[in-house]
Amino acid sequence: MSQYRSLMGGLIGALAAFALVLVPAGAGAGNAKRPVVVELYTSQGCSSCPPADSLIGQLSTRKDVIALSLPITYWDMLGWKDTLASDANTRRQKAYSAQMGHGGVYTPQIVVDGASDVVGSRDQAVLAAIGARTADMQTVPVSLSATQDEVHITVAGAWDKAPHDATIWMFHILSKATVSIRDGENAGRTLTYRNIVRDVRPIGVWKGQPVSLDLPRREMTRMPHDAVAVVVQQGGYGRIVGAALIEHPDYDYIP
Repeated sequence: MSQYRSLMGGLIGALAAFALVLVPAGAGAGNAKRPVVVELYTSQGCSSCPPADSLIGQLSTRKDVIALSLPITYWDMLGWKDTLASDANTRRQKAYSAQMGHGGVYTPQIVVDGASDVVGSRDQAVLAAIGARTADMQTVPVSLSATQDEVHITVAGAWDKAPHDATIWMFHILSKATVSIRDGENAGRTLTYRNIVRDVRPIGVWKGQPVSLDLPRREMTRMPHDAVAVVVQQGGYGRIVGAALIEHPDYDYIP
């Protein structure tokens, strides 16, 4: 709970840059399908990670999956500093570990829709977890659109009267990066990563009411990315109930 209170405290500052508007109630959450969010926690310094990185590349082509690669920092001590890793990704993985009651973190770890975790190199187990979640998911419709000046996000209202308490997350995503690794466990290898999370932050809360967010694109120019995903997640690090992704081909970035 202390992690969640800290998250909500940080959210107050994050919201200062955004305009939050309630919109009239419309079609709410139900049984309609949405993409399953698959998060891989990986590291360039981890010799067992390349098969999982390859799997994320395959999953990134599926329309029913939002496949994300979140490079972490704690294997930098093995002799190679991950060129794509961030402290935000590491904190997110540690928060999942606490939420799921694990004793620690590991790579490659895949978290499926915030509901379960699987060793990322075990392809069949990962696919089975995605299939299980597809058959048993809640859907809060999320829509994204963009203009030259802003990204517009809408989250529909809940279809039931039960209490809801979820965090709205924004992920800034770089669709592809190729890295030549010169030291550590993967020294001499050139690896390609897909859908790399370059920034993740809370941008709002969802308590069952329809929500609209308008985010200025000028706030995003310092974050190298060419796509944005928005995820609605129970309690901060619980089950995901809504997700959408939009690509931004006008963002040019060479890593």
